[in-house]
Amino acid sequence: MTQTKNTALGMVGLGLRREMLDELLEHVPKQVNFLEVAPENWLKLGGRFKKQFKTLTDANNFVCHGLSLSIGSPEPLDVEFVKSLKVFFKEHNIKIFSEHLSYCSGTGHMYDLMPIPFTQDAIAHVVPRIKQVQDILEQQIAIENVSYYGAPGQQLSELEFTNTILEQADCKLLLDVNNIYVNSINHGYNAQAFLTGLPSERIAYGHVAGHYNEADDLIVDTHGADVVDPVWELLDKAYEVHGVFPTLLERDFNIPTMNVLVKELDIIHKLQAKYLNLTVSKQRA
Repeated sequence: MTQTKNTALGMVGLGLRREMLDELLEHVPKQVNFLEVAPENWLKLGGRFKKQFKTLTDANNFVCHGLSLSIGSPEPLDVEFVKSLKVFFKEHNIKIFSEHLSYCSGTGHMYDLMPIPFTQDAIAHVVPRIKQVQDILEQQIAIENVSYYGAPGQQLSELEFTNTILEQADCKLLLDVNNIYVNSINHGYNAQAFLTGLPSERIAYGHVAGHYNEADDLIVDTHGADVVDPVWELLDKAYEVHGVFPTLLERDFNIPTMNVLVKELDIIHKLQAKYLNLTVSKQRA
């Protein structure tokens, strides 16, 4: 299956971190078709940072990847926060909003992304919360398959759990390729089988990132290193199976200079071109 999705967004993206702001205000490399931010980091900023951010959002395609919606939390959804996101998205012409299929709060904020139990009860809890967010925002959101290090009370496979939520909530998928690889090592499953089992039509865009090898059987999803070859190979497989979709490079710390990041963006462009050229060849045949 070879097709393109969301081409209006652009095909290759970069996660914007504040350390990159001055450099990107001077020049956004041609390899960067869209940028991604965590809205929580920009919602309440004023003064110089707000003006600089608006300059970038006026001139570039942007998506938002949330950190604190806490879609799996046992506590009520923070409706006022979601309403503030809606205003922010309109002001900055945000193309897509994505969040993690996890939770980060209970009676207080835990400042970490915790795994939702892979159970039918959890599905029944999460699905209406996603629908509620979509109703308030008046748009579909994308839910990311997350990295996790334990699966308490597991009744379903991660794939069954994820696919059921996508279908019942009628939401999109943020396909994080690195998370699939990390989980496949940590939990001993076949990464390509998991990837192939995801619904192509739900993919809004994708992520790739680096990680840290704690041990042979334990990888920590850090976003603090270069993308490794097995993750690039899995992204190649994702394009082969699902078609070419917009894909973003995440780098949260140990951030190198832009000319180094661009080399990884070039790899994404090259992998995408392989399948886009294949499509053109088939159409001419």
